[in-house]
Amino acid sequence: MLDKIYRSIQEKSLKERFLLVIGVLFFVFYLILGLLIIFMNNFPLDMKLGYRIAFGMLLITYGFIRLIRLINDNK
Repeated sequence: MLDKIYRSIQEKSLKERFLLVIGVLFFVFYLILGLLIIFMNNFPLDMKLGYRIAFGMLLITYGFIRLIRLINDNK
């Protein structure tokens, strides 16, 4: 399975590979940002814990939606 994914990436043009890497980086960015907002004790904005958890979960969900779209576009 990994061999198939590796061959698929090699067949892409330079532009498509660049956009794939950017897409994965933004998924990681949204995931880390959401986790930081949820678990950071001294968050710089004055938000209640419930709102911070909701906002963090929203960012994490958005990151996963972007990842799913990225995977479906590459098939």
